Amino acid sequence: MSATREFLDKLHPYFVKGGKFESLYPVYEMVDTFLYSPPDVTNGSTHVRDAIDLKRVMTYVWIAALPCMLFAIFNTGYQANVAMQALGTLEVPGWRGWIVNLFGHSPLNPISDIVHGAMYFLPVYIVTLVAGGVWEVLFSVVRKHDVNEGFFVSSILFALTLPPSIPLWQVALGISFGVVIGKEVFGGTGKNFLNPALTGRAFLYFAYPASMSGDSVWTAVDGFSGATALGHAALGGVAAIREAGISWWGTFFGFEQGSMGETSTLACIFGAAFLIYTRIANWRIIAGVLIGMILTSTLFNFIGSDSDVMFAMPWYWHLTLGGFAFGTVYMATDPVSAAHTNAGRWVFGALVGFMTVLIRVVNPAFPEGIMLAILFSNIFAPLIDYVVIKVNIAKRVRRYG
Repeated sequence: MSATREFLDKLHPYFVKGGKFESLYPVYEMVDTFLYSPPDVTNGSTHVRDAIDLKRVMTYVWIAALPCMLFAIFNTGYQANVAMQALGTLEVPGWRGWIVNLFGHSPLNPISDIVHGAMYFLPVYIVTLVAGGVWEVLFSVVRKHDVNEGFFVSSILFALTLPPSIPLWQVALGISFGVVIGKEVFGGTGKNFLNPALTGRAFLYFAYPASMSGDSVWTAVDGFSGATALGHAALGGVAAIREAGISWWGTFFGFEQGSMGETSTLACIFGAAFLIYTRIANWRIIAGVLIGMILTSTLFNFIGSDSDVMFAMPWYWHLTLGGFAFGTVYMATDPVSAAHTNAGRWVFGALVGFMTVLIRVVNPAFPEGIMLAILFSNIFAPLIDYVVIKVNIAKRVRRYG
């Protein structure tokens, strides 16, 4: 038996019922089950034995997000070093400069790019973990239930949807809103009908638009301003994207400005393959989103418009621009807030794809649409499942009388 296991076993009597720290048992349980698999087993004939549990599900999703996280760190630093080179800036100011300046600022130096990017991504992620974790533990202690592993996933997804230059106090405020209002007020993980990470992101988007949608937020260099590829598209269509020096392959690989973890479609494809292979994400939702997006964008292409260049945006550009791929793979497939019936998943996914393109093309105030589309579809997911079940019941009644 390891020393850590022995230490936890010695602490156990203090946290169980009747112990000195009984009220803090959820904190002890959180640490114990994070380090070791719990020995508890389910008994009774009404249960099915399976190796999968909530902890493993959340761990798999976190692993699936790893390609986006690694690319987020690299691309954030790469974009910052390119901007510094363009502005002729020689040093990074503030506390980040103590480390970044030791490795130089050449965009051609991968180590420099990784270090520079890590100095922006890691603080955002750490603040997200601490602020959101405090709320998770607080609600668990008050309600006297275990700390749920769902936040382990919400924290990484929330951090990846943020721009690198966002103030850290806004990060704490956003994840607090997402955890408390998006999940805990409804009873915690499994009872929420909105995706907590997207709820927090939407709150920041509307409460602090300058920090979330302004041209100066996408690259972490003071004095540098530049629009995302989707921002260029909203102003001048595909031609404006190409005039800005951005190619389709550039948006596919992710070498562009944007929210830290949402730029690389390729990284999202790797994550999607892992989630589908492990059966954590349902492929019907992903396929439904793609079908809804392709059909809607093709319809707008056919209709055309002399005043709105977004009508002519082909589906394959919608695929790689903004956070479409990230939202499709990691947010729309949330097993709690998405539809649960197989037929309902197709409808839910198609609704997300349809709403994404509709918001991008018709509403000039929001060049990005995937976030609002998923939250909108989350609201209708229970209704979609209800209709599917009612239709199935009606079919069986007709079939068997």
